[in-house]
Amino acid sequence: MNRIRVASLQYFIRPVKSFEDFGLQVESFVETAKDYKVKVLVFPEYYAVQLLTLGQIKRPIAEQIKDLASQEERIVEFMSSLAKKFNILIVGGSIPVFSKDKTKVFNRCYVYGSDGSYDYQDKLHMTRFEKDEWFVSPGDRLKIFETDFGKFAVTICYDVEFPEIARAAARLGAHFLVVPSCTDDRQGYLRVRYCAQARAIENQMYVIHSPLVGSLPTVPAVSLNYGQAAIYTPSDYSFSRDGLLAEGAVNQESMIIGDINISLIEDSRESGTVLPLRDSQTTGELLKVADHVKLKI
Repeated sequence: MNRIRVASLQYFIRPVKSFEDFGLQVESFVETAKDYKVKVLVFPEYYAVQLLTLGQIKRPIAEQIKDLASQEERIVEFMSSLAKKFNILIVGGSIPVFSKDKTKVFNRCYVYGSDGSYDYQDKLHMTRFEKDEWFVSPGDRLKIFETDFGKFAVTICYDVEFPEIARAAARLGAHFLVVPSCTDDRQGYLRVRYCAQARAIENQMYVIHSPLVGSLPTVPAVSLNYGQAAIYTPSDYSFSRDGLLAEGAVNQESMIIGDINISLIEDSRESGTVLPLRDSQTTGELLKVADHVKLKI
């Protein structure tokens, strides 16, 4: 199986009246993906923040995030059941979760196999608001998820702005990268987008970007979101024009769909017009012998 259909959500957050309301919205997307014969469905970072509208929204956001983290088990069981029911691999965006001793909160992306099994990738770099206001802690491990159609890694939002993570994943055999994101303005969104596109080119891999859209006006920390889902490709003849396989409409609720071909990635890495993944192996040696030249202005 070298060619598979993938989908990325522009998931629109809105207030909910119950967990069941949230569940209906989530399940409708998974069911729709199944109708389109999608094999991999990607949700955005912090997609479950809708559940904050069920609590006391005027409290400090760090307290609310802990409340959301306490619902980890229920969310995971629900998402796992959907993956199994609809026979789809789901990259579950991310949710806040507690450490085992309850002293820390992590930003965690669960990945659910089509049989209901799951594992996770923690966010490795915290943005300023996560660190200073939400008190979320970074993870410390990169995982490569292996399937019968290829390998992939997850870089949650800010993590895609660190090239070494995606490069390590590519060197470990990843054919595509998944980027769930949550950005409140255009500048933040574009930082993620431009870096995701760069990762696709320099590592000769697909990148699936899923952003959060919509707003929760009553919850100041997530009152605004800006995003545009996309599937990026290496910029070479075998792939889509402009390195863009699929793209949504800015800030609209939607699901974009595209077929990715793992064989094209392998061929590109062997005989592409340029070979940045292979050629980058010399970079470490250059850093050791770089010359420093002084000039007057």
